[in-house]
Amino acid sequence: MTKAKASAESVAPAFAGWERSIAARYLKTKRKNGGVALISGIAFVGIMLAVAVLIIVMSVMNGFRTELLGRMLGFNGHLYVSGPAINGPGRDAMIGRLREIPGVVQVAPIVEAQSIVIGPSQVVGGVVRGMRAGDVADTKIIATNLRQGSLDGFGQGDYGGDLVLVGARMAESIGVHVGDTISLISPSGAATAFGSSPRRKDYTVGGIFSVGLSDYDAAYIYMPLEQAQLFFGRDNEADRIEVNLTNADNIDAMRPAIARAAGTNAVLTDWRDTNRSFFNALQVERATMRLILILIVAIAAMNIVSGLIMLVKNKSRDIAILRTMGASQGAILRIFFMSGAWIGAAGAVAGLILGSLFCIFIDPIQSAVEAVTGVAVFSPDTYFLSRIPARIEWSEVAIAAGSALLMSFLATLPTAWRASRIDPVEALRYE
Repeated sequence: MTKAKASAESVAPAFAGWERSIAARYLKTKRKNGGVALISGIAFVGIMLAVAVLIIVMSVMNGFRTELLGRMLGFNGHLYVSGPAINGPGRDAMIGRLREIPGVVQVAPIVEAQSIVIGPSQVVGGVVRGMRAGDVADTKIIATNLRQGSLDGFGQGDYGGDLVLVGARMAESIGVHVGDTISLISPSGAATAFGSSPRRKDYTVGGIFSVGLSDYDAAYIYMPLEQAQLFFGRDNEADRIEVNLTNADNIDAMRPAIARAAGTNAVLTDWRDTNRSFFNALQVERATMRLILILIVAIAAMNIVSGLIMLVKNKSRDIAILRTMGASQGAILRIFFMSGAWIGAAGAVAGLILGSLFCIFIDPIQSAVEAVTGVAVFSPDTYFLSRIPARIEWSEVAIAAGSALLMSFLATLPTAWRASRIDPVEALRYE
């Protein structure tokens, strides 16, 4: 009989129904245990807010990186071909070979140089980018973000050759609209006996674009390629050839094929080379912020310890009675472990829901806060983008929820283990 009983106890399931029932009962509020309930509630709220903040901050950082990367690559291209090969007689043939590579969506020769821009109200410095009209139309971030004007006539005929596209912030700063005239001064103009002389020419604003990046909207002007070659004295040359891919992350897999199509005299660089320091800084900041927020989750989970210590102190008599009735030390440990773990699990789930809803409705929340305070929450002058981006990555959500659960479990175990080691005789001696 004793062996059968021992065998039955050895196969008894962990977290039995009566253990869960007692653990749930201990979490209910009673007047004499009001302090325990208050601390448990504080622990729940702390974990919920910590998890929500972790999800919100990481989602905003992911959204910022995705938006910034997408707009920068859409504006600048994914891979650049330069060197002697792009200005030889075989340039058109090379462009044709590049376009035939599977995964390549756009190949465009470009002339780009700095210029002085003179408008009715101000003189500013700018960057003139020369592209063929068809390539500008294929650059979706420009063609689909024209605030004023259109691409009609751009690069076509005598008048169309003098049309330019101006960034929205530059147009605002120099005070021009569609149809107005701006003057451009090139520091490298015609060659004379005394060196190069600056070249000045008037152009008509055919359109105003806004790509959502304040640095680009405030600095760039698009000009037909032939006009840019003439204005900057490039003859029939290009500064580089930009190649856009269906997926910028496939650059390593496609680079050998692009190198073969470009030829031996071509020099290849990609978006990672030109923006390496910037995106490395973003990556370091992202990892550091995740670590800091996980530590905040750990601090919030420590509140569970305070509640459990008070609970164990108040329930020492109950622990002794359960032990005398045959409850094992493992059963006591599981009861108090579940009491603390449920607080952490509930806080993690509530924080997950709160953080996800905040990210989903972040635009209305931003608009409401700006309407109430009258202050721009996310100024494009400071943050490049005109709105707060948020992109929920379920891997980050899993990290947030998992870290909250892990911290809650680890915080619960020492106190639960201490409760399981209470001597029933000592606990009942003074009762």
